[in-house]
Amino acid sequence: MSKGLPKRSEDYSLWYNELVKRADLAENSAVRGCMVIKPYGYSIWEKMQAQLDLMFKETGHSNAYFPLFIPKSFLSKEASHVEGFAKECAVVTHYRLKNSEDGKSVIVDPEAKLEEELIVRPTSETVIWSTYKNWIQSYRDLPLLVNQWANVVRWEMRTRLFLRTTEFLWQEGHTAHATRQEAIDETVQMLNVYAEFAETFMAVPVVKGVKSANERFAGAEDTYCIEAMMQDGKALQAGTSHFLGQNFAKAFDVKFATKEGGLEHVWGTSWGVSTRLMGALIMAHSDDNGLVLPPKLAPIQVVIIPIYKTDEEFDQIAEKAKEIIAKLKSKGISVHFDKRDTHKPGWKFAEYELKGVPLRIAMGPRDLENNTIEVARRDTLTKETVDLALIQIEDYVSEMLELIQKTIYQKAFDFRAEMTTEVNTWDEFLDLIETKGGFLSAHWDGTSETEEKIKELTKATIRCIPLDQKEESGKCILTGNPSKGRVLFARAY
Repeated sequence: MSKGLPKRSEDYSLWYNELVKRADLAENSAVRGCMVIKPYGYSIWEKMQAQLDLMFKETGHSNAYFPLFIPKSFLSKEASHVEGFAKECAVVTHYRLKNSEDGKSVIVDPEAKLEEELIVRPTSETVIWSTYKNWIQSYRDLPLLVNQWANVVRWEMRTRLFLRTTEFLWQEGHTAHATRQEAIDETVQMLNVYAEFAETFMAVPVVKGVKSANERFAGAEDTYCIEAMMQDGKALQAGTSHFLGQNFAKAFDVKFATKEGGLEHVWGTSWGVSTRLMGALIMAHSDDNGLVLPPKLAPIQVVIIPIYKTDEEFDQIAEKAKEIIAKLKSKGISVHFDKRDTHKPGWKFAEYELKGVPLRIAMGPRDLENNTIEVARRDTLTKETVDLALIQIEDYVSEMLELIQKTIYQKAFDFRAEMTTEVNTWDEFLDLIETKGGFLSAHWDGTSETEEKIKELTKATIRCIPLDQKEESGKCILTGNPSKGRVLFARAY
């Protein structure tokens, strides 16, 4: 099944693209730059979505839904916002088609021009803040904590499945607060939610930080982010949380009556993660044999494969499997018994290896005689024979899944540590960005000009100014000007 999968060391990009397709996660669609997320891929996204949704609700947020279309005039109300998204916007200009005169094709009806053109949402700040004007009158209406699960469109020229597509799925939180500090606290809280999700469920270690002014979200005062390291030494922005200040409240005149009887603009935040997390999950853990999925997000945590020659042998194995399945399900473990007679066991082994199922149990007639099973771990590709008389199968599997989750995280953590280097000279920076990649922790003089020059010369950007950055006086690696602390540079997706 996984035969012929390109090697990461030879062509990482081709390996990734092939893996996404061959593991049945997604494929390119008939619409350029858009993808079809296949059932297996979507089931992983559903698990991500369900867990994040629970975490949002636990922090007091409620889900709502806002229109896909945004009046063009809304975007021009916040100058930096429109400038940031203008090149990516898809615009609806007409509302009707008609047959051509020869009847052989369909054309846009020139008489059906919209009075005001509509933008297909690239993000929803403008349409949501125009709504908040009606929802917020008094301090009693605050805080307003809303999340939306939706699709967005950003017209990308170069696309890659999950990582960068013209249309993608995401969630976007949009909150309104009475004070600046409350909004900042919300921004940081949601960054921490994202970090906890990435590390605890995706098994992906992340660096929490603040973006430089050049990398900040269009229309925000501050952008907080989590940055992850992929196996090819490139960084991936896995989530962002924006402190919007009063920018959108002023643009849409969203004011509230204070307790003291005054009238003030509210303070806002927005935050989001997208199906790009699927790309992070694939690239952080998978190997040349296929996907490696952390058990907490695997659609199938355990697969049982029968090995038999006769119908009688199959029936006996199926009976034993039924017993094991009931015990595993009692612990909330998702398990699949593959009883297809159209494929040989070896083919099935390769298929589930490619699809990243954390644990594989094989059972044959000899196992039934000895009351044993063969258990194979996807993460380490190791196998062991387990005596069922000596264990409680549900406890054994539960503990094994926990161990796999921890092992996958630790491997990614150790890799990131290995790929994080302190750099003190420009020559060292140039050498490492080409030969090793990863996070380069270096001094920067704090100017946009220097940041742009470094990007121009090396294609490396400031991924973040880490929240745990130590005050440390030094000299900027490019200009030699004074610096107050190190920032993380990397090439990125």
